[in-house]
Amino acid sequence: MAALIQFADVQRHYGKGEAEVRALDGVDLSIQAGEFVAIMGPSGSGKSTAMNIIGCLDRPSAGKYLFQGVEVQDLDQDRRALLRRHCLGFVFQGFNLLARQSALENVELPLIYKGMAKSDRVARAQAALEKVGLAGRAHHDPSQLSGGQQQRVAIARALASDAMVILADEPTGNLDSQRSHEIMQLLQALNRDGITIVMVTHEEDIAAYAQRLLVFTDGKLSHDQPTPPLTRQGA
Repeated sequence: MAALIQFADVQRHYGKGEAEVRALDGVDLSIQAGEFVAIMGPSGSGKSTAMNIIGCLDRPSAGKYLFQGVEVQDLDQDRRALLRRHCLGFVFQGFNLLARQSALENVELPLIYKGMAKSDRVARAQAALEKVGLAGRAHHDPSQLSGGQQQRVAIARALASDAMVILADEPTGNLDSQRSHEIMQLLQALNRDGITIVMVTHEEDIAAYAQRLLVFTDGKLSHDQPTPPLTRQGA
């Protein structure tokens, strides 16, 4: 079976000559549809660069990035934007919600860009909020929600757009321990429903919720291994 996400000798260099930084230095990896993958590594290891390339926010300097067999680095800007809009959902450490918009309106936002009719996008957004346990908070703005609830809104926003892949960048970084584990249990449940999840984290107990761990060191993929079933959180 062809991988959903594949890197073939991916390199990403910044600067030239003595100032050149090799953020990624010949990375090969593949992620199958339906996997839950955690990415770890120290600062400057390349993990965030890899996530940015997967999310079509950056391009390789050399090598190939394939999504469903399509060479993404060869797509023009408009087609890359379409891939982001229709296939990828993003969840960030800082939630990235619009402060003056309600939870429902925040979830609707990507559907506006898709050109969806108002009634359809409201129904889709309400269903996504219900799925993350926030049906009763649809008309609250972010200031009226806890950090955990704001992150649930961000996850609902990704769900509403029917994303095939959720890219989660330190999704628990601004949350306390209890809220962190609630968010991870939610991501696990979504993964069991068939959504592929790729998550960057620096916390081992958070990475333990994933099925597979990728570790980056100095721009290279140094470890690729399953998380042990006996220690996998919430499994």
